[in-house]
Amino acid sequence: MILEMKVPSPGESITEVEIAAWLVQDGDYVEKDQAIAEVDSDKATLELPAEMSGVITLKAEEGDAVGVGAVVCLIDTSAVKPEGDAPAKAAKQATAAASTPVKEAPAVPATTSYATGSASPAAKKILAEKGISASEIVGTGKDGRVTKEDAVKAVPSMGTNTTGGDRTTSRSKLSMLRRKVAERLVSAKNETAMLTTFNEVDMGPIFALRKQYKEAFTEKHGVGLGFMSFFAKAVIRALELYPAINSMIDEKEMVTYDFCDISIAVSGPKGLMVPVIRNAENLSFRGVEAEVKRLAIRARDGEITIDEMTGGTFTITNGGVFGSMLSTPIINPPQSAILGMHNIVERPVVKNGAIVVAPIMYVALSYDHRIIDGKESVGFLVAVKEALEDPTTFLMDGDQKKALEL
Repeated sequence: MILEMKVPSPGESITEVEIAAWLVQDGDYVEKDQAIAEVDSDKATLELPAEMSGVITLKAEEGDAVGVGAVVCLIDTSAVKPEGDAPAKAAKQATAAASTPVKEAPAVPATTSYATGSASPAAKKILAEKGISASEIVGTGKDGRVTKEDAVKAVPSMGTNTTGGDRTTSRSKLSMLRRKVAERLVSAKNETAMLTTFNEVDMGPIFALRKQYKEAFTEKHGVGLGFMSFFAKAVIRALELYPAINSMIDEKEMVTYDFCDISIAVSGPKGLMVPVIRNAENLSFRGVEAEVKRLAIRARDGEITIDEMTGGTFTITNGGVFGSMLSTPIINPPQSAILGMHNIVERPVVKNGAIVVAPIMYVALSYDHRIIDGKESVGFLVAVKEALEDPTTFLMDGDQKKALEL
């Protein structure tokens, strides 16, 4: 029996996926539920498991975009499982191929004609737009003719090389996830009235709290006491004070949420991922840290699901882990605001009329000015700042141990 394996729907509104990588070779024997491919949707990378055991025949290439419901491979379920290790077949074929002498192709003199170096009408138009002469291109068409594909791939000259250094280039296809991220970022820039406001935070009080309690916190709860829980709690408090920040535009209406689903930007193997902490307003410091750790591990291991990255109401991103001093983060649509954290640097500041050194972080809030006024955006960021600079009062109700569940 020949089983047709079709692309399952990875989520609502997704109509196609991309074959990111085949994990098996054509002709391999696969076991039921064995991961046979990695597929990229516009929201996540997922593994495709074999529906039955048998010999597989691949029907799509890596990099192909295939529609949901399309056949990507066949599995001959009547095939007998080979003895020993199934991949041995592929290994033997590879060994045999490596040991077979390769015959050199006879040299064929280059053929030239009136077409050599000339460009097709479509290629001429593309080359003209790029400012490239057809004489600079080695045509791959018949008799050396420059084709439209040659013109599309052509790169303008970067000037005369007088140093003799290597000037090769390489091309790689963007994953569907990366293309979708790019589209969303461009859309956010073009379709929102985005502005950014800045402030600075003295992280000294949080440093002192973490130094005092981090060992006891980790020992009791099994997770570290990081900065993210303080920032999440500070953001939640500020969202309650300025609910317009926790809103979005839906055509002619403004939708305001009475809950805080906080998206946390993390770096994964496929690029930026933004998993969501649901109802973060109900979580303690321990709860936030545990959820951040869980989601970060799932993103790192490529196990994050679409549902875990959908529906946030506000985003926190931390460029400081990469050394960023200051940035203007781009709104994560359809959300209306995003908070950017940055690196912590000891800087001279004035306190009580004296210059002292303090660990300072610059913070940035990018917001959609269509529904968020300057007064609200500045007030929100000031509320975040005051909570972080006095966490015992504003985030812990005056009881540090109780708030940390120690």
